[in-house]
Amino acid sequence: MSQQVRTRFAPSPTGYLHIGGLRTALYCYLFTRKVGGAFLLRIEDTDRKRYVPEAEDYFIRALEWCGIQCDEGVHVGGDYGPYRQSDRKELYQKYVQQLVDTEKAYYAFDTPEELEAMREAAKQQGNHNIKYDAKTRLQMRNSLTLPEEEVQQLLNDGAPYVIRIKIEPNQEVTVNDLVRGLVTINSNEIDDKVMLKSDGMPTYHLANIVDDHSMKITHVIRGEEWLPSTPLHVLLYRAFGWEDTMPQFAHLPLILKPEGKGKLSKRDGDRLGFPVFPIAWTEEGADQPSKGFREMGFFSEAFVNFLAFLGWNPGTEQEIFTMEELTDAFTIERISKSGAKFDFNKAKWFNEQYLKNKSDAELTEAALAYAPEKLEELQICKEYVNGVWGLMKERVTFPSDIWTKAAYLFAKPDTYDAKVVRKKWKEERIPLFEDLKKRLAALDDFSSTNVETSIKAFIEETGLGFGNVLQVFRVMLAGTTKGPSVFDMAALLGKEEVVERMERGAKIFDEMNALLA
Repeated sequence: MSQQVRTRFAPSPTGYLHIGGLRTALYCYLFTRKVGGAFLLRIEDTDRKRYVPEAEDYFIRALEWCGIQCDEGVHVGGDYGPYRQSDRKELYQKYVQQLVDTEKAYYAFDTPEELEAMREAAKQQGNHNIKYDAKTRLQMRNSLTLPEEEVQQLLNDGAPYVIRIKIEPNQEVTVNDLVRGLVTINSNEIDDKVMLKSDGMPTYHLANIVDDHSMKITHVIRGEEWLPSTPLHVLLYRAFGWEDTMPQFAHLPLILKPEGKGKLSKRDGDRLGFPVFPIAWTEEGADQPSKGFREMGFFSEAFVNFLAFLGWNPGTEQEIFTMEELTDAFTIERISKSGAKFDFNKAKWFNEQYLKNKSDAELTEAALAYAPEKLEELQICKEYVNGVWGLMKERVTFPSDIWTKAAYLFAKPDTYDAKVVRKKWKEERIPLFEDLKKRLAALDDFSSTNVETSIKAFIEETGLGFGNVLQVFRVMLAGTTKGPSVFDMAALLGKEEVVERMERGAKIFDEMNALLA
């Protein structure tokens, strides 16, 4: 029986969750669910200087909003915990000591000033790419150059130190990446990275390898920014003797700026007016939170669908997928090697498709969160809002749009299309529109069909023409020539409201024409 697939999403709680990070979680989740594996959330909080306490809860809420369910993790537990690296400190110290004992790592006592002096000396000799490696480590103050007695005395005295991995020169390190194929690098390009920091906390590189091994991770799916570090990770697996259980790697392409050059950043969102967070995040020192896709009005299903296509395609013409359909269709082989341009218009298109397929009642509930006033104050019932959605589904992107793009369905318009009034509202036609108002007021059944029949009969009898009547009628009701069917709009507003708007419109039209005369 083959080993169960196990993947992890392992964000660092140093701030918000960029949608690139969330895409990584989504791809891990889809891949794992397809094969019946286990997906876990691990918090990599070794960077204590940049640690943000609220970030962990933010990650969990973002995953939950997207419907990404964890089988194990900081919030659900599991057999391989703790799932927070700060709770695993003793484990890292045990394994880093193993590296030291097997001469795969060493103590380094160099002060910041000594390290800077080394770099400056190299620059003076024209070397601007100096590394702490096989060429330079024998010039520094570490357990490879100091007598054993002095090393022990320094340790006994509590002298500050770090532990560095000992990279042997001239080794070819090959990684078979599931997205990019074979990647080979010579170990001369890798420096003796710090494994354990002076505060006793492990670096990302050590903790990452120890955790993936001890949690039996089979596949590491992460952003391409980690590809240069992967040969070091392979060498760490070798140093521990874990090469046979090393996970397979898949490095995802960047999400690019809309222009296509460079990684998408928060500044791009601020500049162009779109979010880069799944849900709202308040940065330290900020007065207001930065909106996320959720707060902007995106449906989580639409956002996930959009996110899945940023670097992957199913190989078919299908674009709308449920989470279950994404799971069935997803394969690592169809992940692109090149970066994916972020297209906010495409994101909105996805939301429009999902919006159209929601029931009127669902959309009403979604829209209530954005209502400018309480419905009781507007004296509008939910059934009426349901009716508005019946007219507006094809015309909006977000649930909140109903309060702006259909404002005239909730209150009489404040402005009227001056061009239509000037061109169509003629003095000799005023009595005719008074007659139309009376005809509509006399209807017992104020349905869309009856309103349409009555108005068309009026047009035929008067010979005014559709444009001269329907445009004026629409502007009387809505203030604009744009919008859904004027007959459906009238039926929704109801006879009393339509009559009132026609009377009000006629008075205002007269005033507007008087000013324009």
